[in-house]
Amino acid sequence: MNRSEFPKGFLWGGATAANQCEGAYNKDGKGLCIADILPGGKERFKIINQPDFDFEIDREKNVYPNHEGIDFYNNYKEDIKLFAEMGFKVFRMSINWSRIFPNGDEKLPNEKGLEFYDRVVDELLSYGIEPLITLSHYEMPLNLTKKYGAWKNKKVIGFFENYTKVVFDRYISRVKYFLTFNEINSAFHFPLFSLGFIDNNKETKEANLYKAMHNQFVAGAKAIKYAKSLRKDVQIGCMSIILPMYGYDSNPLNQRESQKEEMKFVDFPLDVQVRGRYPSFILKELERKNITLESTDEEMKLIAENTVDFISASYYMSGTITVDEDMNKTSGNMLAGVKNPFLEASEWGWEVDPIGLNIILQRLYNKYELPLFVVENGLGAKDKVEEDGSIIDNYRIDYLKSHISSIKTAIDDGVEVMGYTPWGCIDLVSASTGEMSKRYGLIYVDKDDDGNGTNKRLKKKSFHWYKNIIERNSL
Repeated sequence: MNRSEFPKGFLWGGATAANQCEGAYNKDGKGLCIADILPGGKERFKIINQPDFDFEIDREKNVYPNHEGIDFYNNYKEDIKLFAEMGFKVFRMSINWSRIFPNGDEKLPNEKGLEFYDRVVDELLSYGIEPLITLSHYEMPLNLTKKYGAWKNKKVIGFFENYTKVVFDRYISRVKYFLTFNEINSAFHFPLFSLGFIDNNKETKEANLYKAMHNQFVAGAKAIKYAKSLRKDVQIGCMSIILPMYGYDSNPLNQRESQKEEMKFVDFPLDVQVRGRYPSFILKELERKNITLESTDEEMKLIAENTVDFISASYYMSGTITVDEDMNKTSGNMLAGVKNPFLEASEWGWEVDPIGLNIILQRLYNKYELPLFVVENGLGAKDKVEEDGSIIDNYRIDYLKSHISSIKTAIDDGVEVMGYTPWGCIDLVSASTGEMSKRYGLIYVDKDDDGNGTNKRLKKKSFHWYKNIIERNSL
């Protein structure tokens, strides 16, 4: 390997989520999931955080772009062919839990849902593309929220276990790579996505959050245990949002505050899933706040004995922290901090910081000594289709190039990185705003925020650029 090349076998690819691309939200026996009741538009979080939000679909007031998505459900062959043309080695996808168990609590799965993923997996393998399956990517069956209170209820552990056993039994002979919960630490900022519930009660909110996360840790450990019993070489990773937290300045108070934020948001969930135990600073915090996890010795033993094989992560930006409450906040990926004067930001306020990716990869690898996998990273932007059908997205190429370069520098410094799957290898519905106009893809999909368009696929300039990167295994 020369100095410019990535390691042999580096997993280049792209990433999606079922609820943002598949569409067919009520076809072939699929039940409603959490994502199906989320309205589209920039007011999405304002709407769902209202006290009277009833988890119902209201078409008179709202639009629901993800109900149709980009119709990957019917276009998967065309899309996978384009992925293969780019040279993908891996494709990160999710299985929509409610397509397999429409209500979440059934004993028997929906066969038509399983058959759809059979077809997708087989199509990927026919091109030599490894599927990387996320078991839970913001797609909890809505019934589990309404009837059981979502992940607050320990019964949901059993429902998830039933679901994952069906998935592993069906696909594990053909699929080597799995992730448990997408962005498990997102629970701190948008629990509806990750944990399936909204709790605006200040007295119960934090306790319920920790209890629900604990139930997910248990469920993830059960999934790992069962998968390993079926296939010894299966690789199962956890998945978190990673971002370095900078102190706004050299004030020690800001430095300490940023360290505390990063430890809680980034390290705590990884400690549990990688090391198999709760870190002491979280145990002390729970003790101070009089929060009881309602855990059992059996659960703690299960977590300790069934840790992940690798750490996967989404990286979009860094965070900047200050103890000065009067400073104006900025936002990105739904995370709030203060404006970093040294960084540019996207139209949606997401600060661009490729060096931050290098910083956090170095730190996590040196701490956990497990392979890392960047399974989400990308730039949301408005793309223009020229008269000749071309899309000249140099801004996206610049973004991806700088972040890939940052990964390569980490590798050169001894960090083991398995692969890179930029988010939205094809345009899809944005999770944060429910918009199509906030585009991430290397492939353009002719669909607007109101659902109008032909669904035609067009190759952006970044498509050809990324294809060249993969072919050369080098920048």
